[in-house]
Amino acid sequence: MTLTVLVPSSLVREAEDKREATRKLGYVARAATVFRADRLVVFSDWEGERRFGGEFVETVLRYAATPPHLRKDLWGRRDELEYVGVLPPLRVPSTTGSESADSGSLTQGIVTEVGPDGRVRVNCELQHPVSLHVPPSMEVAEGARVAIRISSREPVRARIVDEPLAGFDVSRTDLEEALGRADAGVRIATSRFGEALTTTRLPELASRIEREGATVVFGSPGRGLPAILDITLEDTVEPVDGPGFDLWLNTIPRQGSETVRTEEAMFASLASLTLTE
Repeated sequence: MTLTVLVPSSLVREAEDKREATRKLGYVARAATVFRADRLVVFSDWEGERRFGGEFVETVLRYAATPPHLRKDLWGRRDELEYVGVLPPLRVPSTTGSESADSGSLTQGIVTEVGPDGRVRVNCELQHPVSLHVPPSMEVAEGARVAIRISSREPVRARIVDEPLAGFDVSRTDLEEALGRADAGVRIATSRFGEALTTTRLPELASRIEREGATVVFGSPGRGLPAILDITLEDTVEPVDGPGFDLWLNTIPRQGSETVRTEEAMFASLASLTLTE
């Protein structure tokens, strides 16, 4: 199962300052981590952006998703990262196993440079960056997270392996492109104007998501998906225009607040949608 979560570039439009915006993005990253999202995608909502836009959102989320031991070397000092000290820890295990000639420890690395002949330069928990071959089954780009099997540290013996990693990848792309992926699974738009998620409906939907995976899309504070997509409220369940969704769901049918913050909606929605039998 692949779980992809989409948030708009206007995600922090109501934040009063950079500290508050950073803290909000930290809770978004926490939700993606807690519910084992594979991808966290930022899609464009230019009209809804205010002081902090898509580049800020993507940068802070990428930083949050970077293993702590790699952050200093990879990111250095950037204006967008001024208040990353307020980010809550994700506590994603980045190293497993024990060193041996047979298997070695599995750790995470970040590709910092793509070179010729199928080699890339990788920062990981080793003292210095290393140049490694990319397995034929993989395609990697600069900034990608990769799994590295370390069998020896002195001398260094390490290799990139095509194995799943804990944590999530961050990217920025168009909504239509994200929904059109072959592994998008069940494409769900979350909105208070969608169909209410009930205990009767949930078992069938959760079972389908467990089999097919899901792409779950959220709006921003004060600007839900209907406004972002310029869709009238009457059309949200089966909209005439806009990208193709399989479902428009109200995952908090009894909300007591006029608006639900994106990070709150993520926790509430993913808690239900990732249930298993």
